[in-house]
Amino acid sequence: MELLVASAVAVMSGVGIYLILRRQTFPVVLGMAMLSYAVNVFLFATGRLVVDMPPVLSEGAAGYTDPLPQALVLTAIVISFGMTAVVVLLSLGAYIVSDDDTIELGEGRE
Repeated sequence: MELLVASAVAVMSGVGIYLILRRQTFPVVLGMAMLSYAVNVFLFATGRLVVDMPPVLSEGAAGYTDPLPQALVLTAIVISFGMTAVVVLLSLGAYIVSDDDTIELGEGRE
């Protein structure tokens, strides 16, 4: 189970970095979303991967899962959704102004 989650985080991170290095704005937005998904899965996996355990310790439970990573992932999902919306609007505004979604390298600007 841990190998599967670790390889999923590695693949999502690699795809996210590859997409961020593209020269169009839409793949960059998708790459940032993919990296945020990889971070969310990594944070969720830090709380130990157990099945059929309650999130809090109760009287009859033999064990429990750590609720802190679940709360962190929920907060990170909300923040990444908001940031994705902001980046999409910024890239849409840049596309409307310049009629092109290619990212300029910025050489020769002073």
